[in-house]
Amino acid sequence: MSGKIITIAQQKGGSGKTTLAAHLAVAFSQQLVPGVEMRVALLDCDPQGSLGEWFEAREATLGEEGTGLSFRTASGWGARREARSLVRDYSFVVIDTPPKSDVESRPAIEVADLVVVPVQPTPIDLWATRPTLEMIAKEGTSCLLVINRAQSRAALTQEMGTAIEALGHAAARARLGNRVGFAASMGRGLTLLETEPGSKGAAEIGALAAELRGYLGT
Repeated sequence: MSGKIITIAQQKGGSGKTTLAAHLAVAFSQQLVPGVEMRVALLDCDPQGSLGEWFEAREATLGEEGTGLSFRTASGWGARREARSLVRDYSFVVIDTPPKSDVESRPAIEVADLVVVPVQPTPIDLWATRPTLEMIAKEGTSCLLVINRAQSRAALTQEMGTAIEALGHAAARARLGNRVGFAASMGRGLTLLETEPGSKGAAEIGALAAELRGYLGT
């Protein structure tokens, strides 16, 4: 299986990019493929460094040899170069990008096999997603919208889901609920897959990771 690069991008801050990047990386590392050693690398291109802090907490919790992941940082055009280098040796490279900066995000979008765009189901988030989608379209990269922090019983969620799909970009069938456990697990350098493996949230992430793999043909 050839390696794949997945970039998490959203110019609007607070969309849950870093949490999604960490959870997807762990989910990929846990999903077994017969005859394949699933190796996953994280690439942090956000100067804020939240993903790096999470990974350091992960090392403190699990030990340097127990993280199950590799971690690198890069910025600007260096992200493209680093991602291409990593994907030679890893099954998946998951890239976290900064908000509000198309200059910093563009190389990571250009190099991706798939760009995942998390969107909270509110009108403001929907409007704020358009510049990100326009930037992705200019690079000609495939993208998939993921509804994040959804209230399962809220009418607005269904309404916004329909509106998001109307943007003309593919939307993932799997949606992530508004669950405290996602953020709470990050403080220990872990994910919901590890702190609450039998939970609905863990099942949602697992379903999304499996859907992304199917989308990429892996």
